[in-house]
Amino acid sequence: MQRASRLTRELSLLATEPPPGITCWQNGQLDDLRAQILGGVDTPYEKGIFNLEIVVPERYPFEPPKIRFLTPIYHPNIDSAGRICLDVLKLPPKGAWRPSLNISTLLTSIQLLMAEPNPDDPLMADISSEYKYNKQLFLLNAKEWTEKYAGQ
Repeated sequence: MQRASRLTRELSLLATEPPPGITCWQNGQLDDLRAQILGGVDTPYEKGIFNLEIVVPERYPFEPPKIRFLTPIYHPNIDSAGRICLDVLKLPPKGAWRPSLNISTLLTSIQLLMAEPNPDDPLMADISSEYKYNKQLFLLNAKEWTEKYAGQ
């Protein structure tokens, strides 16, 4: 019950006051959501529209939602299955999820991660070392992927 009312409240807030560049909606059932994040200005993801899947667990908000990219993205912290390496998406002790966080803050954190990758905690080691040691090539590849997969 607590989960349903909280999700309804969060979705209503996301609909009326969405964070800049982020939209989120229900995909049929209450625990199956979709989101779109616009690539940030001055990032290799600029002008891209990235689709995400959000699965809200039974124990939400005591357990974080599972969020993954449906749109392929060239990024050191996001793997080819769309899984995201981000501490707020994991429970402590390894993660930083807290019940006070919500879907809006998670999507904003993912948007920030897109703009500022963390090459020291990569899911994709090859992309991470490219980001660290050959940033121009990384930016070129990320732009190419954005045009190919996230272009409008």
